[in-house]
Amino acid sequence: MDFLLGPYSSHLTMAAAEIAEEHEKILWNYGGTSDEIFSRGWRYIVGISSPASDYFRGFPRWLTKEDPELRRIYVFHSGKGTFGRQVSCGVIESAGDTGHSVHSVPIDTPVEKLHEATPEAIVLAASYDDEMAIIQSRPCWPTTVRAVAAVAAGIASFGSEMGQTSHGVIGPSQWEPDSHFPSVVGPSSEWFGHAFQKEFGTAADYVAAAAFAGGLILSECIRRAVSLDNNKLREVASRLDCNTFYGRFRVDPQAGKQVGHRVLLVQWKNRAKSVLPA
Repeated sequence: MDFLLGPYSSHLTMAAAEIAEEHEKILWNYGGTSDEIFSRGWRYIVGISSPASDYFRGFPRWLTKEDPELRRIYVFHSGKGTFGRQVSCGVIESAGDTGHSVHSVPIDTPVEKLHEATPEAIVLAASYDDEMAIIQSRPCWPTTVRAVAAVAAGIASFGSEMGQTSHGVIGPSQWEPDSHFPSVVGPSSEWFGHAFQKEFGTAADYVAAAAFAGGLILSECIRRAVSLDNNKLREVASRLDCNTFYGRFRVDPQAGKQVGHRVLLVQWKNRAKSVLPA
């Protein structure tokens, strides 16, 4: 086996990364974004996507611009795994610069507690199903809530499943079809979107884009290393700074954590999502 392409989900990636480290095989990781993955001292892992702590790092800044009167943010996170807590940590760190108060609470907090807390903005960081169920209960939320963000809202199926309930919800996206970057390695976003639609009969989402970008980065590392040796490829990856259609690639040389890529904020309006200004 020459190459190991990572699974989707942080939980599965943690398990795969431990085995990859044991066998000194790089895990080209597109789908595990918990920051915890890159804190174990593992050498044989290369992150393609931005980490979980970056997902809503821009949300407090967006609130400051769009509705500066909103000050109380409640982040509802999953108690399973580390992903949700890392998303919450990113919001808390960012809010330190904007002056928002952030309260991080378990996802299973009863709706009645919301009325007692009177949050003004809500962020959801849990499983897709849990987030969808909570958003469906929006009519029962206190009237103080005027901004909603959810990890699930970054996925294209969110709009079709939620219908009008998706209106106004903000989500994180690692890539959007109209994204453009200079001097890219490999094909453009247009090429990828067209090829994916032709092959699978559906529009590509950022998860598929991340997986394809992982292959592009692996190919570029092979080209530069002129070798399939995993140690040489890891060394090249630690120095690589380039763009693909997916965005910038640059990792922390030691941890392999992605530091160059930027998460986009998208918002749903009339069952369609658009990218919010940075």
